[in-house]
Amino acid sequence: MDRLETRELAQFVAVAEELHFGRAAERLGIAQPPLSRTIGRLERRIGVRLLERTSRRVALTPAGKVFLDEARKALRSVDTAVRRAQQAARPHRLTVAARPGTGAGLLAEVVRAYGRRPDAAEVEVVFTHDQAAALRDGTADLALMCGDGDLAGLRTAELAQEAPVALLPAGHRLAKRTAVTLADLRAEGVFTEHCPTVALDEIVDRVALGLLVVVTGDGVTGRLGGDVAAVPVADLPGSDLVLAWPEHAAAPARAAFVRAAREIAGTRAHQPRAS
Repeated sequence: MDRLETRELAQFVAVAEELHFGRAAERLGIAQPPLSRTIGRLERRIGVRLLERTSRRVALTPAGKVFLDEARKALRSVDTAVRRAQQAARPHRLTVAARPGTGAGLLAEVVRAYGRRPDAAEVEVVFTHDQAAALRDGTADLALMCGDGDLAGLRTAELAQEAPVALLPAGHRLAKRTAVTLADLRAEGVFTEHCPTVALDEIVDRVALGLLVVVTGDGVTGRLGGDVAAVPVADLPGSDLVLAWPEHAAAPARAAFVRAAREIAGTRAHQPRAS
């Protein structure tokens, strides 16, 4: 069988997601008849029916569902290849992914220290709640992330540890304590176990308004203002902050950035923590 073309996969994915040839053709910017012919030709080439078509509806067959998952993976791989090729053509630029509010002070120090090197590349920081995905799809060259995250296929350098703190309204009854427990927090009706996937500023606003109580790393404490208190959580472990990068993707400037990060981490480790 001839190798399938990316165009054919993209057209099948559009039809499979829309389950309507007209809408899929409009999404792709092509006429409906050639789209129908492409899908028919695709089914004949692979020897299985991917779609059940009637005058009223289009539905995926079991084989079509499997093919949709694999087609999406193939298209993502092509996108990743394009992004990584573009990165390789721009050796003097590094993109670092970070979660909003995670290790912001540490990352700023690392970027400044790296920038003082005579051969430093331009650094762009992108904020995302899925740093591992940004590394794998080629969006980022490096990522600052928690060490208990999805690190499969990634190399890492441990930089620091963040202690867990509860964010509470400054006037809250627990805000003056030296520490709280999970049981204390779970008694609060607005407590959530998982930090919302929104910007840190919005989290701080929700806490200040009494709409949210949540646990984060203590790296956010410098950005809370006077309306939100950060109280240590006594019965939760700290989380490691690591710098991560793909094992096999090329990025000539990355090694120098990693060295700068390790140097800053070493300096910080010997500094006393603020009380």
